Amino acid sequence: MLRLSGLSLPLDHPPEAIPAAICARLGIPREELRGWTLFKRGNDARRRTAIQLVYTFDVDLANEAAVLTRFAGDKDVRPTPDMTYRPPVTAPAGWTGKRPVVIGAGPCGLFAGLILAQMGFRPLILDRGKVVRQRTKDTWGLWRRSELNADSNVQFGEGGAGTFSDGKLYCRVKDPRFLGRKVLKEFVKAGAPDDILWEAHPHIGTFRLVTMVESLRATIEELGGEYRWQTRVDDIALDADRNLRGLHLHDGGFIETDQVVLAVGHSARPTFEMLHTRGVHVEAKPFAIGVRIEHPQAWIDRARFGNCAKHPDLGPAAYSLVHHASNGRSVYSFCMCPGGRVVAATSEEGRVVTNGMSQYSRAEFNANSGMVVAIDPARDYPGGPLAGIALQRRFEDLAYVAGGSNYNAPVQRVGDLLAARPSTAIGEVVPSYKPGVTPTDLSHCLPPFVIEAFREALPVFGRRIANYDHPDAIMTGVETRTSSPVRITRGADLQSLNTPGLFPAGEGAGYAGGILSAAIDGIKVAEAVAHAIVAAR
Repeated sequence: MLRLSGLSLPLDHPPEAIPAAICARLGIPREELRGWTLFKRGNDARRRTAIQLVYTFDVDLANEAAVLTRFAGDKDVRPTPDMTYRPPVTAPAGWTGKRPVVIGAGPCGLFAGLILAQMGFRPLILDRGKVVRQRTKDTWGLWRRSELNADSNVQFGEGGAGTFSDGKLYCRVKDPRFLGRKVLKEFVKAGAPDDILWEAHPHIGTFRLVTMVESLRATIEELGGEYRWQTRVDDIALDADRNLRGLHLHDGGFIETDQVVLAVGHSARPTFEMLHTRGVHVEAKPFAIGVRIEHPQAWIDRARFGNCAKHPDLGPAAYSLVHHASNGRSVYSFCMCPGGRVVAATSEEGRVVTNGMSQYSRAEFNANSGMVVAIDPARDYPGGPLAGIALQRRFEDLAYVAGGSNYNAPVQRVGDLLAARPSTAIGEVVPSYKPGVTPTDLSHCLPPFVIEAFREALPVFGRRIANYDHPDAIMTGVETRTSSPVRITRGADLQSLNTPGLFPAGEGAGYAGGILSAAIDGIKVAEAVAHAIVAAR
């Protein structure tokens, strides 16, 4: 098979245009084309009056070798790679050693557990939260009744933070082994729609993610894995040489183990504090802070797709924006959710945090994304490895007060922010955040340099996307959990630099940013754990 990339065709092209375009691109007669399979489809909307669909096909040819020779220097014509996942090791027959433990049941922990189970190592998976359907009820408790369960919410519980998100399944990490393909195939087996295998920017949405994580849990259990819910790890046990020897649990229990995958997510602040106290190598890392900005989805569709808005092959429009402000700060869009809503995402009492979420249909009225400003330890929080956590908490506290001290979120109209006046009412754009919002001045809960950068960036973004800086566009604060504020550093063997047996993984450890990259990292770390187990026999 031959992989042909970058083949463009207009919207509404007839089916027969595909083989004709393949043959024209490769310079072959129709009879030499035996068949083709869609691998990827995206779109090019740079010209709204001539939007193109952009395809990648795996092509079966009568004389593949000759075509590859003719296109030897063409990066868009290559042999189809072997994307089959093959575990590097498996458990020895009759293996009865200490079970590896995975802490965290988000995308990283889920795939670490799955791969360990598929290799025969019967992992034990711990999570401080609840199974996904009970967790969903607790999450709705905050959204509908302003009642927070600090152990079961948007951040903690089965599926991790990604469950209450847009369910985006794409990333920019280098993936020479096609581990991302393994993730997508496992998701499809678990009930995800087939189109995630070929859409250029696939997503699932919250409701489908719920059923998928349940299916993956059942698979892990069938393979000998075990889950323990509402189980919080409060401490680690180390020997005299700092080798990991077990885990102390919140209820006084102890688990003896030599290998732990630490896949706790970016909001596991007590865990970061415990590890730092125990001398595990932790360092502060950059992240970003800002707001969620909302516009009617119809505005974004018209701005991006023109008269082609609502075309079934395009779906709701997304965007990606960045501006380098004159104060030295970078402002950029983050985690854009077409046809979604802004949600309450705090995991600690007396704090307000926002995130974005959408369903598979992306059919709700508003589009939202994070509009955030990059910050870094040396410049903004130089007080040590955990200083970023303190910074997050400070602005989450201020947002809670600005919102009314009842989990309502502070909001401000774009026009009011640009005019440096507080908002007193909502305009044309209705905020989607629940349990509710309080019009105010966001400068009360964000650093001055963020507000300054926003005032410069918004008109720039408005020139790129019509109505982006509309006076009634609404900003909801605060977005602080863009990524982990720490990195739990690891070596080439993926173990902690100074605590053998501890395998930091995923977004919380500072090695991923989203569902797909976290799942890929979970696979890599599971393989490293398996190698360590086999090597220790």
